Amino acid sequence: MLKQRIITALVMLAVFLPALFWSTAWPLVLLAVVLVAAGSWEWGRLNGLATRSALGLAAACVALCAGTWMAGWLDQRHPLLWLMTTLAWCLIGGGVLTRGVDAWRRYPRAIRLTAGVLALWTTWLAVAQARVLGINVLLSMLVLVWAADVAAYFAGRAFGGRVFPRRLAPTISPGKSWEGVVGGVLGVLAVGVGWVVADQRALVDAPSLYSRLAEQGGPVFVVALLVLSGMSVVGDLIESLCKRAAGAKDSSGLLPGHGGVLDRLDALLPSLPIAMWMLEWIR
Repeated sequence: MLKQRIITALVMLAVFLPALFWSTAWPLVLLAVVLVAAGSWEWGRLNGLATRSALGLAAACVALCAGTWMAGWLDQRHPLLWLMTTLAWCLIGGGVLTRGVDAWRRYPRAIRLTAGVLALWTTWLAVAQARVLGINVLLSMLVLVWAADVAAYFAGRAFGGRVFPRRLAPTISPGKSWEGVVGGVLGVLAVGVGWVVADQRALVDAPSLYSRLAEQGGPVFVVALLVLSGMSVVGDLIESLCKRAAGAKDSSGLLPGHGGVLDRLDALLPSLPIAMWMLEWIR
């Protein structure tokens, strides 16, 4: 299993890194379309669609991405869209987790499917617009989520259950702990401070998300990173809730050793659009 995970990860990096560092944004934007299409297919399957119908959902997501791309949305500002997306994740996402797995099964399927496609589409648009702003901007946003995930994993393994007796969400994801959340936040703060220092020394043309937040002052920097790392946990938990409701261990087997595309994107779904809202707010 470990060997398979490593091979898959290396293949993903071999595709992702050239697209990220290409001289123009379109290779990464196109790659992101492929990923959200796969995620839409998985979302449809997790919510009870047959294979053909799930492919139709993926096609709808691709059409939405292509339509907004052709309409020039990548170069336009969308403050209201990012604000509404942020509010939806904070309010609706929190409500979904509070109500739990049984309530999820009772929501109309059409609403669940629509919400999933919209979440994937806004994440695609956030990736595309961040890449247009600069590689440093997008990479700092992605690393924030990855740092939160890695730090949470190791903190949870080392301290899980020792400080806070109650687990984070025992009925949704029993393995997650509050100690892991704290570790993830601390990891993000450490990466953020290091990235700001690196930006200052490198004199980059396109400051990272961290540097742009730091320009607003220490309290804004800390609170923003707390929110983003916390919302990455929300995205992870919502996907776990959906999988538990469907009786599935992974969103699919598209990525051998890693599960499905949604298993890799879940924490990005709320974090990237909310990061874009923050960038709009501080421009």
